Amino acid sequence: MNLSRHPTTVYQAVAAQLEEEVRQGYRCGDYLPSEQQLATRYAVNRHTLRRAVDELVNKGLLQRRHGVGILVLMRPWDYPLHAQARFSQNLMEQGSHPTSERLLAVLRPASSDVATALACHEGDNVIHLRTLRRVNGIPVCVINHFIPHLDWWPQLQQFHSGSLHQFIQQQLNQSLTRRQTRISARRAQAKESRLLELSLQAPLLCVRTLNVMADDRVAEYSVSLTRADMIELTLEH
Repeated sequence: MNLSRHPTTVYQAVAAQLEEEVRQGYRCGDYLPSEQQLATRYAVNRHTLRRAVDELVNKGLLQRRHGVGILVLMRPWDYPLHAQARFSQNLMEQGSHPTSERLLAVLRPASSDVATALACHEGDNVIHLRTLRRVNGIPVCVINHFIPHLDWWPQLQQFHSGSLHQFIQQQLNQSLTRRQTRISARRAQAKESRLLELSLQAPLLCVRTLNVMADDRVAEYSVSLTRADMIELTLEH
């Protein structure tokens, strides 16, 4: 590669070339070659290469993962928000491999916010599930699901992984439809930073969703905390 050797511009030239390669040849969730391989490719020392990578990290295009490598964050996955939107199916159609695992399954008294969303009384027992979604092995969002139908509890205790809505449809014969979605933003707190492998205070999308059954009864209220660098929400009209 033909790079200027002026000390203030070499790393910027490498950064520009690397950004072009990333945009053309990589997708979100991929890993770059090692720093040593990249330094050799661009015929620069590792210090210069690290400064170039830092430029793209600061732009939000790359992320260093200690002991793993340099993760590509650009080209966020598109998630359309409409009544029949399905996270897993949508990402599979984009050529990705989404997974979901259950982190928590308990009965607990409804908080004021949960009770309002589910149209029940504060303190009433509700089912609380917490799931962690990954795409191509990268943690993308942690979701708290609140369900008022206690007669579903025996079956839902058997849910451990995969699509919760698909499980509900198959095991309980209930198809859920999105009625309302509210979107806000906040900073990652300690637990979310650990689960999503993010730095503390990294930006998150907070997506609150109300899902109903075929008879229009409320079936689920979910609160999803999603990495803002990995998912792009599309509102369809």
